[in-house]
Amino acid sequence: MKNLTFIIMLTSLLTTCNTNNKDTGSNVVIGKTLKIENGRLSAETMLSLGQVGGVEVSPDGKTILYGVTYTDISLNKKNRELFTVSLDGSNKKQITSTASSEAEAQWIADGKKIAFLCEGQIWTANPDGTKRRQITKYKKNIDGFKFSPDGKKLLFIASIETKRPLSEQYPDLDKASGKIIDDLMYKHWDEWKETAPHPFVVPVDIMSRHASTLQDAVDLLDGEPYESPLNPFGSIEQLAWSPDSKTVAYTSRKKTGKAYAQSTNSDIYLYNTETKTTANMTEGNGGYDTNPGFSPDGKHIAWLSMERDGYESDKNRLFVKNIETGETIYLTKNFDYNVDCFCWNSSDINFAACVKGTSQLFTVTPQSSEIRQITEGKHDFVSVAVAGKTLVALRHSMSQPNEIYTVNGAEQTNISRENDHILSQITMGKVEERWIKTTDNKEMLTWLIYPPDFDASKKYPALLYCQGGPQSTVSQFWSTRWNFQLMAAHDYIVIAPNRRGVPGFGTEWNEQISGDYGGQNMLDYLSAIDAVSAEPFVDETRLGCTGASYGGFSVYWLAGHHNKRFKAFWAHAGIFNLESQYLETEEMWFADWDLGGPFWDKTNTTAQKSYAASPHHSVGEWDTPVAVSCCELDYRVLASQGMMAFNAAQLRGIPSRMLIYPDENHWITKPQNTLLFHREFFRWFDQWLK
Repeated sequence: MKNLTFIIMLTSLLTTCNTNNKDTGSNVVIGKTLKIENGRLSAETMLSLGQVGGVEVSPDGKTILYGVTYTDISLNKKNRELFTVSLDGSNKKQITSTASSEAEAQWIADGKKIAFLCEGQIWTANPDGTKRRQITKYKKNIDGFKFSPDGKKLLFIASIETKRPLSEQYPDLDKASGKIIDDLMYKHWDEWKETAPHPFVVPVDIMSRHASTLQDAVDLLDGEPYESPLNPFGSIEQLAWSPDSKTVAYTSRKKTGKAYAQSTNSDIYLYNTETKTTANMTEGNGGYDTNPGFSPDGKHIAWLSMERDGYESDKNRLFVKNIETGETIYLTKNFDYNVDCFCWNSSDINFAACVKGTSQLFTVTPQSSEIRQITEGKHDFVSVAVAGKTLVALRHSMSQPNEIYTVNGAEQTNISRENDHILSQITMGKVEERWIKTTDNKEMLTWLIYPPDFDASKKYPALLYCQGGPQSTVSQFWSTRWNFQLMAAHDYIVIAPNRRGVPGFGTEWNEQISGDYGGQNMLDYLSAIDAVSAEPFVDETRLGCTGASYGGFSVYWLAGHHNKRFKAFWAHAGIFNLESQYLETEEMWFADWDLGGPFWDKTNTTAQKSYAASPHHSVGEWDTPVAVSCCELDYRVLASQGMMAFNAAQLRGIPSRMLIYPDENHWITKPQNTLLFHREFFRWFDQWLK
């Protein structure tokens, strides 16, 4: 869970699903012809690629159930449909075709049925999509669910109100819109904190007797104002059934108010559905504990764990516990990288981890803690599941959005092939791995992405990409906002360094940035741009710089310290004034950890060093055109940060432009807003660099 990360949105897109051809290997656009101009990636083409996700293996291991999200740009909407495909990649079928998205699909009834969410309720259908039936009519939207292994109980997530409605306090003020705030934390990312997700359990036979209203559902938190799963990114993966269907393991941070805003201490709780008792399985651990998973025999439980309270970018460790004896093993003690996700594979555990700029699959044996790397390649694996002796995982790269791959030893096979019909028409730029020497004599991985049809005899403009997070790796990600291939298709060389403060290069490299904003990581950026701009094919008089969130902070900082290296900047959702950011942002644990504490503590040397590096102090040194984009529903980095930067540039007479969205949050999610961003982004850099 990354705080100031400009979260990578893997929303990719087509216009409309084919509603007739159920066996097509690729979707088609009804009434339209997709034209690929000059064989290069465009923003419109990028938004025509299907987003594959939600991979579920059937109980017999022979069929994969998954979803694909498409977008109709003209309607400014997205829609998600369900598909199945055989493990060998054959027999691909689209099994839903509706105007409402189907999500959270899973196998039930030993593979004889599937269940999914649609319009906030649970539906079931045959595996081919026939005999579709709504089985719940709950009073609130259901956000996630899991049937127990024996099929007799339903675990589901729904929100409860955690604040007394204004209408109850002042019944005569039925049109008042004010919010009365008495404590932190009253907002989070893009929502006011007035509700919390809660886990509920209900017997399936009661569902049928009470017309599926779930009125007798048991709240595992018993009405307490705590969240489970954790907002904003947690989902049903933070809860798990035991194989005997008697126990639910759930993730919760049982704190409210100021304590909630200042702490990352979540725990794994075990709820016994028969005795209705709850036990804290991870009591005493200070940081995040998330994503529990029972072993197939039910004797052990594994989970992800961070050690230190308040440090959300701490090493994400893999633990396993013997439920009967209580013996706990730290499986990745000798593995200096984060575990991103895992699944049990008989008595072993498979997991994905980012190591030196790519995310690969690994296996670990709990008895010996021996770790073995399974995959290699210039790509990221972002999920893992087991189908017999085969692994099934989502994989993407800088040149390809998510697809489903089977992994058998060294062999990796794309079985979804959702976007072949589009990608086959596009020439992607070469992606090169380069290790650059830093000012303190370290080796830094920097990705170079070249324009399609690159000609080394020419000179190209270049863009330095500054990563958000700050602790978020520049891996082989695919993004519809920061898409390096799209930048390269506009004839820019993209320079994307893994500067100090990103995971995947060891704990020391990751942790260096905390308390050192404006320090070594900025020198790393300059090392990268200086090394690459010295190449004969780079025009050092046409260099640009861009980034979002902490990357936006980086842009603002570099604008005052770049010694005329750059000719144009673009910052999205960037921090301009660290002092105001400390009091404007919502997760105080992040500001306290990474900045060192409040700016008014003059005895805190780490904090004072942080605030001295605030970009607003160096506005007097700005001398280069700068563009700003920001969003008014962003409660992580308020739009006021972007407005301050734009106003400062305007008052100093520096060419500047601001793109502001009243209806977007820290991310830009709406399709037409996405296209507007890209059109303005390239209009700006083309104006100053070409």
